[in-house]
Amino acid sequence: MGPEPVTTRHALLPQAGVTLGVMGGGQLGRMFVHAAQAMGYSTAVLDPDPHSPAGLVSHHHIVTAYDDPAGLAQLATLCAAVTTEFENVPAPALRTLAAHCVVSPPAAAVAVAQDRAQEKAHFVRCGVPCAPYALIETAAQLEAVPDALLPGILKTARMGYDGKGQVRVASRAALALAWESLDQVPCVLEKMLPLEAECSVLVARGADGVMVHFPVQRNLHRDGILAVTEVYESSVPTPLAAQAVAAAESIARGLDYLGLLCVEFFVLQDGSLVVNEIAPRPHNSGHYTLDACDQSQFTLQVRTLAGLPLTPPRQHSAAVMLNLLGDIWADGTPDWAGVLALPGTHLHLYGKAQARAGRKMGHLTVTAASAEQARAVALQAAQLLGIAAF
Repeated sequence: MGPEPVTTRHALLPQAGVTLGVMGGGQLGRMFVHAAQAMGYSTAVLDPDPHSPAGLVSHHHIVTAYDDPAGLAQLATLCAAVTTEFENVPAPALRTLAAHCVVSPPAAAVAVAQDRAQEKAHFVRCGVPCAPYALIETAAQLEAVPDALLPGILKTARMGYDGKGQVRVASRAALALAWESLDQVPCVLEKMLPLEAECSVLVARGADGVMVHFPVQRNLHRDGILAVTEVYESSVPTPLAAQAVAAAESIARGLDYLGLLCVEFFVLQDGSLVVNEIAPRPHNSGHYTLDACDQSQFTLQVRTLAGLPLTPPRQHSAAVMLNLLGDIWADGTPDWAGVLALPGTHLHLYGKAQARAGRKMGHLTVTAASAEQARAVALQAAQLLGIAAF
């Protein structure tokens, strides 16, 4: 298995010559790089795309595959500590890096997040409710699936995100066809539950076990991709929010986690809460923190990686975040002038040259003194951009 990451060390104080690295060059890596550089660190990105959004703004860009030994050796030589920006970074690569520098999140935690079966088992160990499920790796396990799990959602155990690798099934025949369409790879069948809403919690955990968290975020997904996040005092009822935070902290503690962790939940129609999945990295639903909080999720990612003190973040403005997908470029350049003429709008584009349907090109956060004001402006912006109302 190799050595696990270092979790006890002296803080890497911001100063010349201290370089923090990130595996992955997408928009999450780009925003991590900006946060690290604002605090005085040099940065390095490992990503195979020479035009990756994070690589374009970093001091160093190592253009190799994530499991390339030479690239990993170069990253380990440059960096005092390395983090990740997406959950499918190979866990063995993180173990290799951990022999030479601090790695956050730990390889073992990333390995759990990369496998839905391990992830579900971890939730059970932590005493956090999740949807009833069955593991399907063989034809015999397919035949043994209880009828009570149908209708359900068949999900590949590995490499699924943003709704990819998922098929809704209503019967045993449909389940068999769906498994075949997924090339009979290991899958998890989850029972479909009556949903009222979705929410998420961002938790930062330091090497000393100290944890801080952001407010609970209410989310709306369309076609498996996050569309809208709303965060204000009444977006999630207080008792439910407290339950979500406690569950997220239990999951992080059980993983002996180091870094920033997002835990996504379903709110059922009976008011109960079940965990959906974890993301061992910053999360799309936390982008509002750049404009609505005194610390962003990326600032806390830097702090956990560098071993700096964690202080509870404070939200100072009600916020609504709209995900900007490539679809809104279909008829030409969006009406940015009209959007930015609205009060409290904050536009973040990720530096991607080509807009495609379903591709995350940026986000727009609306901040205001009240939830009503934030929603009203966000709805105006959505109309200007051709985004469905919420």
